Amino acid sequence: MPVTEMLSRNARMYPDKVSLIEREPALNRRREITWLEFEKTSNRLANALLARGITRGDRVALIMTNCLEWLPVYFGILKTGALAVPLNFRFTAEETRRCVETVGAKVLIYGPEFTQRIEEIRDQISSVESFIFVGEQCPEKAENYFNVIADSPDGDPQVAICDQDDAALYFTSGTTGAPKPILLTHANLVSACITENRHHLQQHEDNFLCIPPLYHTGAKMHWFGNLIVGARAVLLRGVEPRWILEAVSEERVTIVWLLVPWAQDILDAIESGEVNLKDYRLEQWRLMHIGAQPVPPSLIIRWKKYFPHQMYDTNYGLSESTGPGCVHLGIENIHKVGAIGRPGFNWEARIVDDEGRPVPRGRVGELIIRGPGVMKGYYNDPEATSKVLKNGWLYTGDMAREDEDGFIYLVDRKKDIIITGGENIFPVEIEEFLRAHDDIKDAAVIGMPDRRLGEVPVAVVEAKPGRVLTEEMVMDFCQALPRYKRPRRVFFDKVPRNPTGKIEKPKLREKFCAGRIAKVI
Repeated sequence: MPVTEMLSRNARMYPDKVSLIEREPALNRRREITWLEFEKTSNRLANALLARGITRGDRVALIMTNCLEWLPVYFGILKTGALAVPLNFRFTAEETRRCVETVGAKVLIYGPEFTQRIEEIRDQISSVESFIFVGEQCPEKAENYFNVIADSPDGDPQVAICDQDDAALYFTSGTTGAPKPILLTHANLVSACITENRHHLQQHEDNFLCIPPLYHTGAKMHWFGNLIVGARAVLLRGVEPRWILEAVSEERVTIVWLLVPWAQDILDAIESGEVNLKDYRLEQWRLMHIGAQPVPPSLIIRWKKYFPHQMYDTNYGLSESTGPGCVHLGIENIHKVGAIGRPGFNWEARIVDDEGRPVPRGRVGELIIRGPGVMKGYYNDPEATSKVLKNGWLYTGDMAREDEDGFIYLVDRKKDIIITGGENIFPVEIEEFLRAHDDIKDAAVIGMPDRRLGEVPVAVVEAKPGRVLTEEMVMDFCQALPRYKRPRRVFFDKVPRNPTGKIEKPKLREKFCAGRIAKVI
């Protein structure tokens, strides 16, 4: 069954039930659509694209912020048999152009926030035949999305799609190199629906608050757990703590997926008095799960102090595995907070050395996974594919260890390991240590060139608002670390993270390490 059939089934079973709600607190705006409206809108776009010559296997790119149109556009593309290509809206104009050209997209659908960017690269994108604009004040050289779908029939486009058909291309985040397009099939997407629902047991009555960007597999695949049962979802445009709590309270949200910084912001707002939990109805909020980055145990201890009735969970995944769920903690395992969990439903996981041999429990190695969500490959790049797909196993590039109970703990990205004087240093360990400081909001550790040791760790520290930190204070705090792990320098700046919470370390290396040699403090 293709993933599009789940939408059609919901339209038949729950035609008048609300499927999606968009909240934009900054503009005091709220919109919603039913499952039947969702289905008909997707059909209208699919028929319009077919009328414009889009056929099976073509690529249709979309670049929009989270909005009520995003998912109907995505499913409209899928219904044609073409490949949906969600683009990271944080990419530069040049990165956007490169991604569109790499996949040879024939149609580009974009929102008003990106008009200037598209105008800048329009004449450089030779593959695109049609530009469709989703918003008001449509540019002269684009078609207005709302006119396009208004003039198109809302019946099923009648394109036969099977499980193994190609469905979508998702670009890697580019945190360790140029973004690569990942090819996923309908079977991959359906497996994500099943895995997510099996892990979090969504029911038709649930309501999921979606904040992370939908172009990323993580946000969408968590929503897929709702799709399989026809449950509602709220798309929140904004991450202010009071906006999140208002959405949960007013929309009666039951499940929320947060990134670590947002959870920290909520706790800080509670403890500073910026928000008062008594002002909100939160008793129905049953599950809070955090992912996309390591979760400090101290954060969950703080969270449970204010939300003792909630269940906590976390998942691990990557775009190449069709998002989260290949490793899963489980709500019953909160005593293992800090771990990413054990292999998820229908998944296998191993930790191996550089030769692909399993390592003993407790020893650090590379995490490899196998399961129904593993990508078909990198699009038109067999060489890159062969480096990470070996005998059905996906080599994740993440270093991890397994405890005596079979729970897996992430240690760091293989490419982020700092080798100093022959010793391996895992930056995540130092980052977690630094975040335990009362005055530190966030921290990142990178390697700086050193003539004698090769490279040494340096820290980029972001202080909490209103707090004063000095390099000497941070260095004194780090005396509790083994000498070779202590940062040799400390820089104070905002820690840049992408929309899924990953630290953008290439930016930090360029800013703080390019052309520098570390000095010992």
